[in-house]
Amino acid sequence: MEKNRKLIVILGAGESGVGAALLAVAKGMDVFVSDAGNIAERYKQELEAHGISYEEGGHSKWWLEQAVEVIKSPGIADETPVMKEVKACGIPVISEIEFAGRYTQARMICVTGSNGKTTTVSLVYHILKAAGVDVALAGNVGCSLARQVAAGDHACYVVELSSFQLEGMYDFRAHVAVLLNVSPDHLDRYGGEMMRYVDAKLRIVQNQQPGDALVYWADDPIIGGRLKEKASEVEAALYPFAAETGERDVAAWTDGEKLYWDRPVAFNMELEDLALTGVHNYYNSMAAGLSALVSGVRSDVIREALGTFKGVEHRLEKVGMVKGVEFINDSKATNVNSAWYALHSMTKPTILILGGKDKGNDYAEIIPLVKEKCKALVYMGLHNEKLHSVFDPLGLPVHEVHSMVDAVNAAYGEAVEGDVVLLSPCCASFDLFTSYEDRGQKFKACVEELRNR
Repeated sequence: MEKNRKLIVILGAGESGVGAALLAVAKGMDVFVSDAGNIAERYKQELEAHGISYEEGGHSKWWLEQAVEVIKSPGIADETPVMKEVKACGIPVISEIEFAGRYTQARMICVTGSNGKTTTVSLVYHILKAAGVDVALAGNVGCSLARQVAAGDHACYVVELSSFQLEGMYDFRAHVAVLLNVSPDHLDRYGGEMMRYVDAKLRIVQNQQPGDALVYWADDPIIGGRLKEKASEVEAALYPFAAETGERDVAAWTDGEKLYWDRPVAFNMELEDLALTGVHNYYNSMAAGLSALVSGVRSDVIREALGTFKGVEHRLEKVGMVKGVEFINDSKATNVNSAWYALHSMTKPTILILGGKDKGNDYAEIIPLVKEKCKALVYMGLHNEKLHSVFDPLGLPVHEVHSMVDAVNAAYGEAVEGDVVLLSPCCASFDLFTSYEDRGQKFKACVEELRNR
């Protein structure tokens, strides 16, 4: 490729990277895509069909002198050799979300937090679709935002944002920002420093204006404290939600029987009428309802949609029964706090399958629930030493396995009629699987095999 000072380099050829490449080409830019690993065949075909140059299996260096901007996959840490070289060359680095935001005037409803993001964005999307809004899902769920902007754009996007994506966002504006909770997660990425992780999450509010909305969980001590410190920087209208009102001014809450929304329109809904159950889903429903209300959706549409939602794959997904034993797929529980909510919702004796790539986890949070709810544990991972040290002292039956087939068989062997086998790993999937989706799909396939024996 000839020297060109308008070269855009994209690091990582997954969904976000390929989406960014398609948008860049659509806008007349010269693009080069580089991936340290192997590029999936379907993405290679797309790149080739659009005449986009790429490399895989490592990063060359020729483009460091020509790139005017780098669009980085969220999974690439700043400490990697290639990013150190990019920084040394002074090349600006942004995320795919930041790049896509330059080319759309759509309303952005953006959701972040350690847990509940996918359920909440899916709820908001479901409500807006029911209201007849031209809306699409983007971010960590659905197709990438850049791909959709390149393909024709929509009036509104509901975007799930991780801390990794937020790190590379500078001018992007969330018209509605939703902060669900912040609990220890990905601390290996942040040098074990919790506040670095928290501040990455809070980047979601950085470009909000007075006409925008910030929806947040008022019961989260970390969010509340950090927002007070940054109060002068927050221009959006505040819509906090909570377990109960107390003496606080909150926009939504529950009394254990109903959910209540107070503004911008007041209405309520019986908990038994919600499609999703469990305290974590009450929070998700309050956040989704507020996001829809501030977007102009009628309360009757919100109430009906919250009652017809079908749930999210890999999040407390009921897979089926085998001889009276229920199997639940919660593969999306990639941190301890998410597994806490899953265990909290269990009402039957539970055999818990956990383990994977530890991200600096502190398992103390779930020890009381493991004692109360679990009758056996299955450790599924390449390195289970930490799990043994934390949970073995509880005296529960323990199995160590290194495959999903062995995990399901071991859990089923501990179960009797009326028990639950819960896959809620607390950990990332990358030691044994390609993604949490891959892990969940393999769990479901193993359960189906059990059913057909």
